[in-house]
Amino acid sequence: MKRTIAISVEQLYRPQPGGIATYVRGLASGLVALGDESFDVIGFAPRGVPRDGVPLRTVHAPVGVGLLTRVWPIWPLGVPRGADVVHATTMAGPFGGGSATAVHSVAMHDLLWRDEPSSSTTAGIRFHEGRLKLIASREELRVIVTAPGLVDRLADLGIAPHRVHAVRLGVNDLGEAASHASVRERLERHGVRGPFTLYVGTREPRKNLERLVEAHREARSIDAEVGDLVVVGPSGWGDVSTGDAKVLGTVPRALLNGLYRDATVVAYVPRAEGWGLPPVEALHAGSRVVASDTTPSVHDNPEAVRVDPLDVHAIAQGLLTALTLADDDASRSRRQASVADLTWRNVALDHLAAWQ
Repeated sequence: MKRTIAISVEQLYRPQPGGIATYVRGLASGLVALGDESFDVIGFAPRGVPRDGVPLRTVHAPVGVGLLTRVWPIWPLGVPRGADVVHATTMAGPFGGGSATAVHSVAMHDLLWRDEPSSSTTAGIRFHEGRLKLIASREELRVIVTAPGLVDRLADLGIAPHRVHAVRLGVNDLGEAASHASVRERLERHGVRGPFTLYVGTREPRKNLERLVEAHREARSIDAEVGDLVVVGPSGWGDVSTGDAKVLGTVPRALLNGLYRDATVVAYVPRAEGWGLPPVEALHAGSRVVASDTTPSVHDNPEAVRVDPLDVHAIAQGLLTALTLADDDASRSRRQASVADLTWRNVALDHLAAWQ
């Protein structure tokens, strides 16, 4: 008999969907793309309009995202009644609903509100602590974690290991890349006329840009091939100095792909991170990568040069070490192969295994 898998997509209705939205879209598209006739997939959502569409059939609750989040701990409003699997893609919930024999699961992506409390509001910390306590108390609830290392940390917090299922995350097919000439033309508009180091991500304190700027300056004084530091991505919250870096802001996907491809080094050194998509995208493009040892997505990938994000000199040395790595076709292919299993199809298969 065909099963119904219902997944929450409320993150796509929030003002700032963030990286979790990538997970929601990727999981949904991966499940649908499997074309498995043994199950149907449906999304459940709040009232309203998503930021950028939803990649599957969706049913809507009669209330907006704010009220739905408050209701979900006590009432699975909007969850399809006959669902055989009910998966909460965030800690917002829901934590029940569906059929009488439904499997219930929740995704936990990080403990950043504990690791970087200064990056969260008091209300945000209170929200996450309350949800963590609720999740720990619900013995029947399966916990799906997307970051290596969370299994052990959750065990320390009272969530039994048999409840926790580690899954991979994926990277979208990056698509076409802008031509070398187009990339060079955009860079020259910002005064970049030679090699460059690339940072991709939001500009906010947790991302550690100020130390990266200082480390880049140190590395460039030793080897000019480090080039200018180019910063791509939106402005986040908080006051962050970008020093002498060239800030491009948000750019079209094709241009970003071209920047990844043409960068001398891609550097991503946050103080704390839930997963870390940019270094995986960079490796997918074949680029040389420097990443903090707090970035879960590349924590055991030998193709990334890993550094202590709190040590400016270590970051500088990481940039210089990356410059010494070969960048021929064979080396770029090896870097691409190191992240080849991070596909949304594999993410979907990992979740299906957790729901058995």
